[in-house]
Formats: sequence, C-alpha cells, structure tokens
Amino acid sequence: MAPPASLEQPERPLPGDPSLPEIPGTGVLREGDSGHGVYELQVRLLQIPQLYDGGAIDGRFGTEVRQAVARFQQRFGLRGDETGVYGDNTRHSLMLRTK
Repeated sequence: MAPPASLEQPERPLPGDPSLPEIPGTGVLREGDSGHGVYELQVRLLQIPQLYDGGAIDGRFGTEVRQAVARFQQRFGLRGDETGVYGDNTRHSLMLRTK
C-alpha cells in the first residue's frame, strides 16, 4: 500500500542542479574570477597574518589573491585543491580559521 500523497517526500533537487542559484561564496574560485565570493575570500585572507597583508578588497581574483591562497595552503598543509585555487578543502579550512 502506497503512503498518502501528503506523507510522500517531495523530490529534492540533485546536487549541482543548474536551476538553483549559487550561494555567494561557494564554488571553486581561481585567478580571473570576480564577484561576491572573491570579495569574501579577500576579507578572510586578511584575517590570517602575513598572507594577504595590504591586499585589495575589490572582488577580483588576481595574482596577489592566488599567491595568498597558495601561502595559506602551504602554511596549513592543505591537499586536494590546485595550488592557488580556492576549492572545497581550502574554503573549509579558511572558514574554520576566520569569521
């Protein structure tokens, strides 16, 4: 016997469903990217001493941001993301260490 329609679970969208809006500050960020996610990354990088000291908060992922991400990855022994690329492992680690 099938459960009544009112008790059925609604279909959930699949992860990565293109119809869903991207949450600002998520997804892989790399040199050449821009926007809110890069702005948030820059703000967080400034909170870790000697990573991005004096770096711009302009929402553009340029060479300085790439180098700061690479320094962060090296300093904390991160693996799993390309060097200088802000992927899931780097994001998680940076978010744990900043506000």
